[in-house]
Amino acid sequence: MIILGAALWGTIGLFVQGLYDLGFSPIEVVTIRVTVAFVALMLYVLIKNKDALIIKWRHLPFFLGTGICSIVFFNWAYFTAIQEMNLSIAAVLLYTGPAFVTILSRIFFKELFTPQKMVALFTTFLGCILVIQLFPLNTANLSLYGILVGLGSGFGYALYSIFGKVALSSYSSLTTTTYTFLVATVALLPTSGLAGKGMAPWNMDALWISLGLGVIPTVFAYLLYTRGLHQVESSKASIASTIEPVVATLIGVFIFQDILTTFQFLGIIFILSGVMFINMGGRRILKKKKVTFEGNSVTNHRSTG
Repeated sequence: MIILGAALWGTIGLFVQGLYDLGFSPIEVVTIRVTVAFVALMLYVLIKNKDALIIKWRHLPFFLGTGICSIVFFNWAYFTAIQEMNLSIAAVLLYTGPAFVTILSRIFFKELFTPQKMVALFTTFLGCILVIQLFPLNTANLSLYGILVGLGSGFGYALYSIFGKVALSSYSSLTTTTYTFLVATVALLPTSGLAGKGMAPWNMDALWISLGLGVIPTVFAYLLYTRGLHQVESSKASIASTIEPVVATLIGVFIFQDILTTFQFLGIIFILSGVMFINMGGRRILKKKKVTFEGNSVTNHRSTG
C-alpha cells in the first residue's frame, strides 16, 4: 500500500502541469489540491461512515502536525527552494525526508538504526540524485537560504510519517487523512490568493484537472500510504516511498516523450533495489508472527480446555 500510494504521488505532474498552463501559481495549485481532497473525503465520510469524523479535542495537535507542519509547510518550503535554486536541487533536498524520518522515529518510536535501513537509505537517496539529474551541479544556483529551506521541505515531508503514526494509534487512516486535509484547507484558502481570482480561470478543463489532482495523487495516495503506515515502521515506509520519482520519470518518458538517460536508468535501479532491500525479511517476520499467534491459540485452547 505504501509503494502504491507513493506511485500515485508520482503521477502528480500530469495534473500540476495542466493547472500551470491554465495560469495557476504553485501555491494556488497546492490549495486546489488540498481543498478538492478534503471535499472528496468529506463527501465519502458523510455517505459511508460519519463516525470517522468523531475525534477528541485533545488529539487536534496530531492533525495540526500532519496538516500544517507537514503538508502546508513542506509545500511552501519546497516551492520556495525551487525559486531560490532550481527544481533538481530542491527535489533532492526534499528527498532527505526519509533520513529525517529515520532519525525522528528513533527518538520518538525507538525504531532501531539497522544496517538494512542504512544501506536502503543510502541506495534510494543516491538513486533519487541520479533520477532527478542533479549532476552536473551548478554551484551558482546554490544559496544558504535555499539550502536551509530545501532541508526544511524534507523535514516537513518527514513529519507526516511521524504525526501520522501517532494519530493512527487512536484513529483510522480515513479519519487521519480527512482531518489532515481539513486543517490544510483551512490554513491555505485564506492565504493563497486563490479566492481572489474569482471564477475567471475555472473552465471545464480546470475543473476536471483539479478533480483528478485532488483524488488520484492525493486522496487515494494518502489513504494508501497512511493505511500502510499502520503496519510498517515509519522509517521503512518513508524509504519505500522514494519510488515516487521513478514513477514520475517513467511518466515523463512514456507520456511526454522525455529521453531516459543512462544515469536516470541507473538511478531507477538503485531506488528499486533499495525499496526491495528494506522489505527483505518482511514475509519471514509475518510467518513468524503467524506461527507465534497460532501457537498461543493452541496453548490458550488447551489451558481453557
